Amino acid sequence: MNNTIKQGVIWGLLATVVMSIFMVTATLTGLSPMPAPIPMALVKKVLGPMPKPVLIFLGIIAHLGYGGVAGGILGQLFKERINLGIGLGWGVFLWLLMQVIFLPILGWGLFGSAITPKVAVATLILHLIYGITIGWGLQRKLQTTPVMP
Repeated sequence: MNNTIKQGVIWGLLATVVMSIFMVTATLTGLSPMPAPIPMALVKKVLGPMPKPVLIFLGIIAHLGYGGVAGGILGQLFKERINLGIGLGWGVFLWLLMQVIFLPILGWGLFGSAITPKVAVATLILHLIYGITIGWGLQRKLQTTPVMP
């Protein structure tokens, strides 16, 4: 595995952890407009009902898995050119995929429209956090020349 893919996976995992902290906090405080965390809802949709601890565990594994894979793909696509802007763009791209593929699979509609428009806003904020984290981290890790102020 080349270094940009490896670093992409590492920073994708880290960015997923950071966004998940915000997601779990919003869920536990009642601020989240979603009926369930999306990774858990997807696992339940695919695998069916299961005990809550198993659902939580598999949701965490799934979220970390696709966050890491998305980071590896970003590393492969953009290599050492990754910066904060590319990270933000990647976060928005992943958010769009969620809105038009995964939310409709859950029955939540395009952009969460079957639930509330707040779903689109909340998930955009989470994906911007992912994008900022991965863009900042990969820029720092992969940059080969010093940045002038």
